[in-house]
Amino acid sequence: MQTKEVKLKSYKASQRTSLILSYIALAILAIIWLYPILWIFLNSIRTEFESGQLVGIVVSHYIPHAIGFDNFRALFTETLFPRWFLNTLFVSSISFIISTLLTLSVAYVMSKLKFKARKTFLNVAIILGLFPGFMSMIAIYYILKAFQLTQTLFALILVYSAGAGLGFYVAKGFFDIIPNSLLESARLDGATNSQIFTKIVLPLSKPIIIYTALLAFIGPWMDFIFARVIIGEANKKTWTVAVGLYNMIYGEQTDSNLFTTFTAGCMIVAIPIVGLFLSMQKYYVEGVTAGSVKG
Repeated sequence: MQTKEVKLKSYKASQRTSLILSYIALAILAIIWLYPILWIFLNSIRTEFESGQLVGIVVSHYIPHAIGFDNFRALFTETLFPRWFLNTLFVSSISFIISTLLTLSVAYVMSKLKFKARKTFLNVAIILGLFPGFMSMIAIYYILKAFQLTQTLFALILVYSAGAGLGFYVAKGFFDIIPNSLLESARLDGATNSQIFTKIVLPLSKPIIIYTALLAFIGPWMDFIFARVIIGEANKKTWTVAVGLYNMIYGEQTDSNLFTTFTAGCMIVAIPIVGLFLSMQKYYVEGVTAGSVKG
């Protein structure tokens, strides 16, 4: 009996030690993750900068000595940030609607409809998914240029939406768990595939719809590479927030005031994404876990 008690105590002690070490590791990771966010926030409300003293002041003290909302005021009154924000919101909103519809439609077809080329298409989609999208950037640019579509927001919408259907695998995994008997009974009652998809499948798929929509919105909202190449630098009024903020600190005029204005812009850009994730977190997690059940 004493040996068992000793083993039990030893086991509990090891479990406690393991739990403590896990919490310490998580705390360290949380600090590493939160540090740049806190740094950007503190600089966004910093008002004691003087031109040419950016590096010295950042190194000399982390907490700002004078705080205020002057950077946010300058962001909306002295730059084209409001225009960039509306451009990005427009592109992201249209793109996520089209992308979500395409992704869910392809996922339904690949999950519930049987046809000859189905397996070949699945294999091709997996292979294409192995290559990052920016590899096709130059080819896409010259194709758009041939059609005189560069430097337009429509070109960005086209780029973000066109290949969305290939990202159907997670949604397909979700649709796979919907019983086929439910769909077959609807077909026996005379329902078409479009009616089954819109009136039966979609109402049962709220988590995966929100998951797909969030990803489809975040991509255009945060993208810099495609936006910079396709939009260019000629017309500032067509820039997205990513391109505009980049040029704010790497453009012709770069000083400490622009840097703090840049950090204020970063905080504004983060608000919609944070709000969406906090409000849709439950459905986002459900969509990820349910979609990973089957391939």
